[in-house]
Amino acid sequence: MVKKNSRNHERIRRHVRVRNKISGDNKTPRLVVFRSNKNIEAQIIDDQKKVTLVAVNSKSLKLKNGGNIEAAKAVGKAIATKAQEKKISKVVFDRAGYLYHGRVEALATAAREAGLKF
Repeated sequence: MVKKNSRNHERIRRHVRVRNKISGDNKTPRLVVFRSNKNIEAQIIDDQKKVTLVAVNSKSLKLKNGGNIEAAKAVGKAIATKAQEKKISKVVFDRAGYLYHGRVEALATAAREAGLKF
């Protein structure tokens, strides 16, 4: 009988495949997204120094429901404003193996509208 891998295991495999091609540096750090059923998180990472420059999640924004599209838009706007405070204007987007749809897309468009370029 064929064993089927979990959806998260397959997502991690996709993420590893993408991470072999995408990397952030000090000029263009990597904007990575993590979503769960209850929350959504975004981090801007410099992979050369292995340090997180900016991080925002829906818990820190104290949203009533952190797992919907409105929360993703709020996180995208917040990450863009914090990035601009640190003089980061251009990033590489890493969707972490998730489909570019729904909350991930909403976060990306909100970050673009708030001033991040990717």
